[in-house]
Amino acid sequence: MKATNDNFFERVYAVVRQIPYGKVTSYGAIAKVLGAARSARMVGWAMNAAHNLEDVPAHRVVNRKGLLTGKHHFDGTNLMQQLLESEGIVIEDNQIMNFESVFWEPEMKV
Repeated sequence: MKATNDNFFERVYAVVRQIPYGKVTSYGAIAKVLGAARSARMVGWAMNAAHNLEDVPAHRVVNRKGLLTGKHHFDGTNLMQQLLESEGIVIEDNQIMNFESVFWEPEMKV
């Protein structure tokens, strides 16, 4: 089971590395592009496990409504929000404003 998860996590990271600066995507969108549409929760686990991977911009992955649901996995009180705001994304009450305009739909490149 572990090897399967590791492979899935690496596929998730390959997609997350493609998210453009100033854009976000959702756990579900990543799961869908990987052919595992019902595995959004596993994408979340992968993001939680990515906190030591500097080349994986995990802060750009949010829930399907644009909420910063993974923010408690980042060091510091508001690090996820600060990282997104430094890329020009506006956030109020843990919610990305104009979510549709900053949403990036992943394509199968992995």
